[in-house]
Amino acid sequence: MSLSPTGALRHSGNLFAMALDVVRTLPRRPFQAREFIQQAWFVASVTILPTALVSIPFGAVIALQIGSLTRQLGAQSFSGAASVLAVLREASPIVTALLIAGAGGTAICADLGARKIRDEIDAMQVLGIDPIHRLVVPRVLASMVVAVLLNGLVSVVGVAGGYFFNVILQHGTPGAYLASFTTLAQLSDLWAAETKALVFGAIAAIVASYKGLTAKGGPKGVGDAVNQSVVITFMLLFVTNFVMTAVYFQVVPQKG
Repeated sequence: MSLSPTGALRHSGNLFAMALDVVRTLPRRPFQAREFIQQAWFVASVTILPTALVSIPFGAVIALQIGSLTRQLGAQSFSGAASVLAVLREASPIVTALLIAGAGGTAICADLGARKIRDEIDAMQVLGIDPIHRLVVPRVLASMVVAVLLNGLVSVVGVAGGYFFNVILQHGTPGAYLASFTTLAQLSDLWAAETKALVFGAIAAIVASYKGLTAKGGPKGVGDAVNQSVVITFMLLFVTNFVMTAVYFQVVPQKG
């Protein structure tokens, strides 16, 4: 990627233009159902196990920190409520985003980058086949669907891990932990987390597809594109997470 200001602006504009092309091409028929199913299965196969394994320590760290804090404040009965709120509202979409970008996004970028340097993309365009419609849209939709499902998986595993570490290691009360689940958290928090996961999956797939389709310079160029896609995706995800969280706090009244 060019380090000059004009190069950065050009890449940013091209990325935004590709995102608009993806949105514009979504309703076009025929829908690439077979490609969508294959990509959804592929992204899920490379992210399910790492996501489950990463969500366990996330839930454990949150439970240990909150358990220690609530014990110091004499509010052990709120350990479950605070843990569920932290996992559901922030940890789940962030873990999902990192794994979708780090595992699924890199695979998408490498696949499209390999096609690009083998001139397959140019051959498709010569034949009148739109690569956005044929290759990018199914991958974006697959990443969005898998991200939503993974967010639910992270929520369940994270809460279960937090329960285990709070009850077993910190000698918390199981009944109080479970009874306080809905004290702070609400259903809108779950929908907000799922919406974040949906947007994060789209961002990761679009950035990975863009870097893959613009790769050049042989195998080394593909490797550079993969690295750049991960860095760019992480930056966009954290900025987007901040914006969506700020909007959520302004729109949805919080429990007090």
